Amino acid sequence: MAMAAHLAELAEKHRLLDQRIEEAIASPGTDDAEIRRLKQEKLKLKDEMERLSKVTRH
Repeated sequence: MAMAAHLAELAEKHRLLDQRIEEAIASPGTDDAEIRRLKQEKLKLKDEMERLSKVTRH
């Protein structure tokens, strides 16, 4: 159960990062480096969620 809660928390963080990225892209004053950083953070969360999902399936 704790793993499912952790995955849900990661999924929520991933969703929020996606929202922040969309807002940053829409904002003309946002630095490209900031958008890249947010995308990298989002990718790390996705990778972690996939890794944990594989662990829970075995």
